[in-house]
Amino acid sequence: MIQHTDHSRFSFFVPLLGALLTLVMAASFSRPAFGEGFRILDQSAAATAQGGAFAAQADDPSAVHYNPAAITDLPGLQMTAGTLLVNGDIDFRPSSGPAIEGDFGGTFANPPPSSFFVSARLGDLLSPSFEPWTLGLGVYAPFGNMTRYPQSSGIAPILTRAASPILDITPTVAFRTNSMLALGAGLDIYTFSDLFGEGHVEIQQTAADLARAGFPFAPDDGIELNGRDTALGYHAGLLFTPLRNEQGQPLVNVALVYRSRATLNLKGQFLNRNRGFALGAKADLNLPQVVTAGLAVWPVRDTRREWKLEVDVDYADWASFDHLDVTLSNGAVLPNPRNWQDSYVVMAGTEYKFISPALLPFWDIAIRGGYVFADSPVPERTFKPDVPDADSHSYSAGIGFLCRRGGTFLGVIPCGTGQEGFGLAALGFDLAYKGIFYQSRGISNNQDPRVHGVWDTTIHVASLTLRANFDAPRSF
Repeated sequence: MIQHTDHSRFSFFVPLLGALLTLVMAASFSRPAFGEGFRILDQSAAATAQGGAFAAQADDPSAVHYNPAAITDLPGLQMTAGTLLVNGDIDFRPSSGPAIEGDFGGTFANPPPSSFFVSARLGDLLSPSFEPWTLGLGVYAPFGNMTRYPQSSGIAPILTRAASPILDITPTVAFRTNSMLALGAGLDIYTFSDLFGEGHVEIQQTAADLARAGFPFAPDDGIELNGRDTALGYHAGLLFTPLRNEQGQPLVNVALVYRSRATLNLKGQFLNRNRGFALGAKADLNLPQVVTAGLAVWPVRDTRREWKLEVDVDYADWASFDHLDVTLSNGAVLPNPRNWQDSYVVMAGTEYKFISPALLPFWDIAIRGGYVFADSPVPERTFKPDVPDADSHSYSAGIGFLCRRGGTFLGVIPCGTGQEGFGLAALGFDLAYKGIFYQSRGISNNQDPRVHGVWDTTIHVASLTLRANFDAPRSF
């Protein structure tokens, strides 16, 4: 049973969070910010709106990704489905020659990165003997990128299109040891599906460089390299709650999450469709290990209002992404050095929630905001147009609505069913916008002088998540 804790103890944690926020802001102005390679940080609109600072809150089923231990706090059966609309532009001003404009696959990246998460607390659904256990499942895209440049541009022999729609299928289990500590872990099954884009990693370019190297190609032929594989990784998390209110809700959460390294042994083809030419191709794609630590505090949390502040620090071991060399079936090797560096992301976010306001007595309404910064892992020497990464600042905002039993969704759909047996308990949706503003990056010491010049990138992300909660009032 959770014991009541004197709220005066909470005064210790407010200065602590203030100190952390001060360090975060100092770091943002003392060194470059946010790059993060081809990781996709946004896996729910609630998290996106808070700058991804969600590991210590994680109060929807996307906790399967953000912190698997947190699904122990989700009652009954809950599920979310979400998608990202990604738009932006890449502006490259070469040291010589005309400017080149790239994008992320069109007006919006297609297919859009999407997610599905579900959690099931077994003590609520089966029997009290399963009380500490919660199961979860996620299908989503934690890694991936899509970039595109004109076929006639000066960098077309390097790249015209790149795509890597990597899926993660992650079965998860979590266990609450007591009111203060929960643990969780899950597998990461990285794979590809033809339902999402081309269903493989793909790089396209023109054949000018290969024609000079002796391949029987014309300079303007289109070349494609592709590959796919399935690889296994894992992740684990803990959630420590040293302080709760009278209702048993957390007032302070501390999170720690680890995601393992994984290697996709890509196998595919090296194609020149203009000449009917094809060779087998293989390459190793190393995904980094990632460690995340988070602290969330609720200065206000009662039956009418909740206000949360959170800071997360995220470290990625990108040093494992040292190359993407391609070995062809004829024995030739196409070198592709990367030599990326370790990087970090710092995320700060807040949420203010109105619980059952007078005008909407069966609804919860949350207003959110966030800010992100981190180092870019991409060194100048091996910078390439497929991941035009640089230091950046990200700003986000959003709103969330949860309609509970007794209310109606869109004025038509009941938000809950009857009180007896398994039934719908709540419906909700979250909306968020994040702008990622990359600093101008001058490249002058690269292995390929054709990328020398100034690169400017801006990305706009709109996130939508739908949510449904089900309960099973206990009859056992």
